[in-house]
Amino acid sequence: MTKKVLKFGGTSVGSIDRILHAANIIKAEFEKGNEIIVVVSAMAGKTNQLISQAKEISPNFDKREFDVLITSGEQVSCALLAGALNNLGVKSKSWMNWQIPIVTEGDHTNSRIVSMNVKNINTYLSEKGVAVIPGFQGISKKGDITSIGRGGSDATAVAIAKIFETDSCEIYTDVDGVYSSDPNKIPVAKKINKISYEEMLELSSLGAKVMQSAAVQTAMLNNIPIEVRSTFSDRKGTEIINDESMNYDKVVTGVAYSKDDAKITLSNVEDKPGVAADIFEPLQKNQINVDMVIQNISSDGKTTDLTFTIKRDDLKKTLEIIKSNKKIKFKNITQNDKVSKISIVGAGMVTTPGVTYKMFRALADQNINILAISTSEIKISVIIKEEDTLKAVKKLHNIFDLD
Repeated sequence: MTKKVLKFGGTSVGSIDRILHAANIIKAEFEKGNEIIVVVSAMAGKTNQLISQAKEISPNFDKREFDVLITSGEQVSCALLAGALNNLGVKSKSWMNWQIPIVTEGDHTNSRIVSMNVKNINTYLSEKGVAVIPGFQGISKKGDITSIGRGGSDATAVAIAKIFETDSCEIYTDVDGVYSSDPNKIPVAKKINKISYEEMLELSSLGAKVMQSAAVQTAMLNNIPIEVRSTFSDRKGTEIINDESMNYDKVVTGVAYSKDDAKITLSNVEDKPGVAADIFEPLQKNQINVDMVIQNISSDGKTTDLTFTIKRDDLKKTLEIIKSNKKIKFKNITQNDKVSKISIVGAGMVTTPGVTYKMFRALADQNINILAISTSEIKISVIIKEEDTLKAVKKLHNIFDLD
């Protein structure tokens, strides 16, 4: 007997017809003799609707109440899907986060799962029942409902796969796998049959929206096999697996892009030990993630320029923090929120020389200026003008033989 986690995203449960379709997929898996735990997202668009309603009341809506509000969408999907399964003759029950419980820690709107009680659900599974659980949420040790960040239903599914020691975790979505780039923008993008955890983690963190990066990281650390597949097709999806099982026939696996970034430059910053720490410490305390950092070599040994990137949504808050920071001195501060981040990812880059040159030459040939650069063993990212995004992605997709 195989124990599986099946996770259905917002588009997969976006209407009653789609919920009924998902219920039939679950029924088919259950009738194969599998023990099934289902994780669901809110119906497509529901979470955004709830966020808008909160903002109508106040732009500074109380975070505790915000979590209570935005987690309600998953609870609706959960009950509807469990009801649909029962109607198909499959014994099913919805389990709210506090009934299990799914225990979290951390701040409201950005907590993480730390434990889960498996006894009651395992008993239910042994009684031939299908457990349906809302993703994206848990309950704090204080008893408050908490959310675990956008895309958190993926994280819930993988955490359940880890804690319940399931044999697999299948992510059902509106695409039939992971593609070499966004197929909606790059029609020649191809589905990837197998991808390593490391590559998927990079793609997820760099803008690919198929899976949440925290979920991929949990799967990688615990060697949990994942398959991303379509709810609306029987076509085999993309397997996310350990890189030891991979055969890399391409240097670059995928091209990702994100339009969520902003660039800040501080001019004539004091060039002395500790200044960078003084700049970034208050940002860290305010949970602002800094991505790329570039510090120019000082020409006079006294001052230098420092450039860094953050999420666009954090720009206003970041500027306020820097301007009020009494520990640092600088002449000017400039900002640019009309930028995008373009990244190439591939484990084959580790053993292949000249990849950086090839990428930069391709962008230069398109008259695209690079504003910032960041690299790792299997990734190269650049910041460019937002208006050049599609042109850059198309060129890189072609030059690295992904078309």
